[in-house]
Amino acid sequence: MSTKTTASRGTRGPYAKSAARRREILEAAVSIFGSKGYSGGSIQEVADRAGIAQTTLLHHFPTKEQLLVAVLEYRDEISPNTPGTREHFAEVVAEQAENNEGVPHLIELYSVLCGEATTRDHPAREYFVKRFQRLRAEYSNELRYLASIGRLRPGVDPAIAGPTIVALWDGIQTQWLLSPEQVDMPGTLKAYLDLILINPDSLV
Repeated sequence: MSTKTTASRGTRGPYAKSAARRREILEAAVSIFGSKGYSGGSIQEVADRAGIAQTTLLHHFPTKEQLLVAVLEYRDEISPNTPGTREHFAEVVAEQAENNEGVPHLIELYSVLCGEATTRDHPAREYFVKRFQRLRAEYSNELRYLASIGRLRPGVDPAIAGPTIVALWDGIQTQWLLSPEQVDMPGTLKAYLDLILINPDSLV
């Protein structure tokens, strides 16, 4: 066995342990920031939730701002994929909304941080500005494609309907968090898409 191979194998244990510790910290931060917000939740509370010393947490994430960025990246990593899929856009939107109901802690985190990020100096502001820019463009482009194949109803402007879907989704998601037994998040989104899209069966 070569020295290089031995060294490579020797680093697997510590590396895996460090990755597992980071994940524990991020899960704890999702819980704390989701329930108390970034401003209300402290580094010490995250450390306590993770069952570690604050110095250990700061070894992995030296500042609270760096921890927040890592939490948002972690949320994107483990959340369901963003809709697309061309002809099946409406079905995928409804399916993702249904999947989101299975991860309420991530939806709570997203909603709380999104609200806080409207303040000018919030460290998550740039993340949400770029996220909404991307979603508005992606959804509008999906609708333009559907218009090109005769699936968008006459008079519907993709440049307006795209951002409307983003706004509706975030709004109905917040209502669902507050009253999950009263709000049908997938059904509401599907109903709006039915208003602006033409069923492909009617084109046959």
